[in-house]
Amino acid sequence: MTQTFQLRDYQIQAVDACLAHFRHTNDPAVIVLPTGAGKSLVIAELSRLAKGRVVCLAHVKELVEQNHAKFVATGTSAGIFSAGLRQKNSTEKTTFASIQSLSANLSDFNAPASLIIIDECHRVGIEDEGQYLKTIEHFRTLNPQVKILGLTATPYRLGSGWIYQHHYHGYTRHCPEGFFKKCIFELPLQHMVKKGYLTPPIHYDAAIAHYDFSLLTESLDGEQNTDDIALNELIHKYPRVTQAVTEQILQLSTDRQGVMIFAATIDHAKEIVGYLPADKTALVTGKTKLRQRDTLISAFKAKEIKFLVNVSVLTTGFDAPHVDVIAILRPTQSISLFQQIVGRGLRLSPGKTDCLVLDYTNNGYNIFQPEIGEKRPTPDSVAVQIHCPACDFANTFWGRKDAEGNILEHFGRRCHGLIEVDGMEEQCTYRFRFKRCPYCNEENDIAARQCQHCAEKLIDADDLLRSALNLKDNKVLRCAGITPKIDNKDKSLKITYHDEDGLTLSETFRFNFKKSRQTFNDVFARRIANGSQSIVFETLEDVERFLPYLPIPDFVIAKKQKQHWQVTERLFDYQGPYRKANQLS
Repeated sequence: MTQTFQLRDYQIQAVDACLAHFRHTNDPAVIVLPTGAGKSLVIAELSRLAKGRVVCLAHVKELVEQNHAKFVATGTSAGIFSAGLRQKNSTEKTTFASIQSLSANLSDFNAPASLIIIDECHRVGIEDEGQYLKTIEHFRTLNPQVKILGLTATPYRLGSGWIYQHHYHGYTRHCPEGFFKKCIFELPLQHMVKKGYLTPPIHYDAAIAHYDFSLLTESLDGEQNTDDIALNELIHKYPRVTQAVTEQILQLSTDRQGVMIFAATIDHAKEIVGYLPADKTALVTGKTKLRQRDTLISAFKAKEIKFLVNVSVLTTGFDAPHVDVIAILRPTQSISLFQQIVGRGLRLSPGKTDCLVLDYTNNGYNIFQPEIGEKRPTPDSVAVQIHCPACDFANTFWGRKDAEGNILEHFGRRCHGLIEVDGMEEQCTYRFRFKRCPYCNEENDIAARQCQHCAEKLIDADDLLRSALNLKDNKVLRCAGITPKIDNKDKSLKITYHDEDGLTLSETFRFNFKKSRQTFNDVFARRIANGSQSIVFETLEDVERFLPYLPIPDFVIAKKQKQHWQVTERLFDYQGPYRKANQLS
């Protein structure tokens, strides 16, 4: 029978990318589509095209039901295997199942499958006590050639990182133990909004007191359970903030259809509910009984309830297209989670022209900002684009900008670009931050313990500092600044290092000697602008205009040589327990 729905252009591209990938390999693959892009239609089309048996997995019954409904619209029957939906049919060619139900009843699935599809696949290997991996292993036993496809809007989880290793656009992700090998198709959220497939988000700058969650940075991981006690204590310190915030939400939502409010804790949510009209408000948390939760959500979708307050339960797998206000009153360090939350309000709906996004947490994220893959290193960090001097790949790193938008610095370590080596794709070897091996002089990651080139053990920065501090003939300077001075007559460059108390150490680089010139290039030139430019100095004239931009080491170590101190180590990008200059202890 023929399908009764029309795929959009990008959905067709996603399907074609999947078919092309699995014609050549069995490597598990990922398709990344924003919330509201219609993943269920892509799943339905791939399930329809598959020649063998298909099992489609999801972690909540709502997604199982939604994906099943879209597939049935193609005119083909399919089974549901989900205790939450009170159905356990395992005999159909295509089965839509909850991972909890299927993994607990693997003996019901003895026929080999040709395709396993996993919705919200960023959960694989992270949650559910290994249920996904256990299930995948079962089907691989039945058919070693089974194809495994994951779909998600957010292929990254704070704390565990990226879920795939390579991207079809030619770059790599730091995911050495990731289950999925390659992202084979990705659609930017901005494209969806620009083409009219999603509702434009309006990020409203609320002129009101925000919650200051910055003191809880260490306990926030964005995805897992944050310390409720610490959150409640902070929220209760500012009793008027929640009331003022809720009053503003009410005011701004007067002419809106549906409002979703994301609270930090259950106590916080109950307080918010107390300030909202009782007959138009519902509260859903992880402790809400399933039957009651279904009733409240149905009432909200039917617009019988206008305000839906929740705590960490409706960030994925929830579909209420009429939602046109998203109020965020909970913290997160994850851009992905922020985008998942906002995505609840971006679906198209009659009479809806935009979605108002009210962020009361100072998250400071842009809905269109890419996931960086690292925690934000400083409160003023933003996404910056840094081209690799070696392969010209445009990396996205955390960085800092001035008021005019100029990049002051970035915090990237290694280029993410993929290059071809002997017919194989490998990650570009260029490092923006590095430490050199004292044995072979090659560059390694700043946290490496063993040289990846000569396999010699690298001296740990903390061990180096500890040893130097305990030796009488060594001096450790906590560097607060440098003064470079060129001597044209002597063809040399003298660099004086200063600490907080005015103590100094100095060393001289003589440019008429190749070894000394090379040392300067290795230490300083390679690190100018965080390594984002490829610079090699041959003459002092070349160096002169770059003097204000020479990088400052965190620590300088010197050894006593008769009547003077000789600099032996300069430690850059130090991350450890020792306090750096001008840094509060």
